Amino acid sequence: MTNLIIPLGAFNAFIAVAAGAFAAHGLKDILSPEYINTFKTAADYQMMHGIGLILIGILNKQEKNRCNITAAAFMFAGIILFSGSLYLLTLSGIKWLGIITPFGGLCFLIAWLTLGFNYLLSKK
Repeated sequence: MTNLIIPLGAFNAFIAVAAGAFAAHGLKDILSPEYINTFKTAADYQMMHGIGLILIGILNKQEKNRCNITAAAFMFAGIILFSGSLYLLTLSGIKWLGIITPFGGLCFLIAWLTLGFNYLLSKK
């Protein structure tokens, strides 16, 4: 898993750029402005947390520890649950998918707190 964190982050950043371009050019005649905005929010959060995964991967190369892996796992789960549910909601129109989104946000919060506490509690 540790060698996959940076490529996973880069792949998510790639998907976020593609999703943003798709929202700007491919969806403008298909979705309502509200749904396009929601789709762009999903892409923005995917990009931020893709970069977060890259950051965790770099930190983990300097000092391998379980907290970095835990933070990366929660961050990736957040991308799937938060951005994934918003992408599916906007493209399918299935509104109950919005129930999943806050769980992704919670995963993001746990990931960032884990990363922060790991730094504060490290012996360096």
